[in-house]
Amino acid sequence: MSAQPEFNKTLSDEINIMPAAHEKLVELLSNEEDINGVRIFVSGGGCSGMTYGMTFSETPSEYDATLEKDGLTLYIDAIALGYLNGVEIDFVQQGMGASFVFRNAFAATGGSGACGGCGSAG
Repeated sequence: MSAQPEFNKTLSDEINIMPAAHEKLVELLSNEEDINGVRIFVSGGGCSGMTYGMTFSETPSEYDATLEKDGLTLYIDAIALGYLNGVEIDFVQQGMGASFVFRNAFAATGGSGACGGCGSAG
């Protein structure tokens, strides 16, 4: 019998969901059938840091950590969790548009904002 890593843990303060984001996510989930939570993922990297995203999910995978708070369930895979530690998720309305905003405590700093030198060998 092999030992399985314990990925399905409950998170506490690693991810900060702002009240506006929490309210909107709960509202969106209430309108979906057979959806039990929101999956948060990361991709990319490079000069601008990681790209964050969310999608609806029916169930967590065996490698997901789960955050449950006040009617909202989030699933985050173990790899993404390392990049999400300290992130703040908010819901911002500007003019006629609205979106979820990820504010990363570990965002990339420095550079010119362009990625002209990434990966180039001198």
